[in-house]
Amino acid sequence: MFEYFPTGPYTWNLGILGALNSGGLIDEVDRACRPIKDAANAGEDAGTRDFLRAWTALTDQLVGQAEDAEKAGHTRTAGQLYFRASNYLAQAERMIAHSDPDRVPTYRRMLEIAQKAFDTHSPRVSRVEIPYEGTTLPAYFSQALATDDGPAPVIILVNGLDSTKEHMYASNHWEELAARGISCLMLDQPGTGESLRLQGITARIDAEVWAGAAVDFLETRADVDAARIGIVGWSLGGYYSPRAAAFEKRLALCVAWGANHNWGAVQRRRKEREGERPVPHYWEHVLWVWGQEGDENDLDAFLDFADGVHLDGVVENITVPFLIAHGANDRQIPVEYAHRSYDQAVNSPKRELRVFTPEEGATEHIGLDHLPYVSTFVADWVADTFAELADARS
Repeated sequence: MFEYFPTGPYTWNLGILGALNSGGLIDEVDRACRPIKDAANAGEDAGTRDFLRAWTALTDQLVGQAEDAEKAGHTRTAGQLYFRASNYLAQAERMIAHSDPDRVPTYRRMLEIAQKAFDTHSPRVSRVEIPYEGTTLPAYFSQALATDDGPAPVIILVNGLDSTKEHMYASNHWEELAARGISCLMLDQPGTGESLRLQGITARIDAEVWAGAAVDFLETRADVDAARIGIVGWSLGGYYSPRAAAFEKRLALCVAWGANHNWGAVQRRRKEREGERPVPHYWEHVLWVWGQEGDENDLDAFLDFADGVHLDGVVENITVPFLIAHGANDRQIPVEYAHRSYDQAVNSPKRELRVFTPEEGATEHIGLDHLPYVSTFVADWVADTFAELADARS
């Protein structure tokens, strides 16, 4: 994969790939990263503050340009600038430790910039709230143009361990779906994004509970074809989405965008420093996500809990079309887990395993090294499958 910092942290290089493959511009990224090349050599944890300062400065510059464009009546230009600013700040915020006092203020600013991007760049994307256990889960809803002619199918797009609905917005996957007549609910499920940062709602193993709440919400919308609601999850979402589809039977299809078949086993490998980690300050982040905060030097209790985060005996319950998309060189999740999910999903009427190779790209974690390629593949599979479901119903 492209590594801006040849000897620098994997997490930083992965973040740069995420930014560039979500609409970022190489010149802007280079101007942000050039001053922190030495900081990269100090290690991911030590240099995180430098990364935040550099990418915040870039965000400030773009927001200033966007505001000037708005004042001049150049709405399209402003929208493009706000969109990229949201993308860059999302990657910087992802790196900050949970305990850092800048974490929440940075995230609140992300929300403000994202809303400005909707207003000027993506008017068919709006903020919604999903009723959930006495509170709500925040989400963004992309209303496909097809809904102007009647109800349309929809995908519930869910996060991984450290991503947010703002990352999903920046990825433009919602736009690929919309171009195929499919709406998209970009959800900060428990343990992710705004639900975790501002509401303190932590992750849970039984993902079907919050997925069911999302389906309940979508079924109330007149612009949704309730018979064609699917779920797509990337990274740790590659655990959540199959788990949800196995037990929430109203879901019509499922995609594991990164086959996180046995997340608990991956944690035991990471304790032994095997494989790569997605974010700096890793154990602090993981314990925060799962509501297990405590002594990071004594992880045994958490690892015992994490052993329950797996799909053995679960994917057998998937009775809808199921796609597993995985990179052959994923340094976070072993490719063997993609084969395990496929082999166990014996009751899916349409199961497919797609492993992306180094020759074509998209071979790293969730295909971040060639994200648009994976995004269009997934969108095509979803569109074809929804069409097949509609034909079967008619």
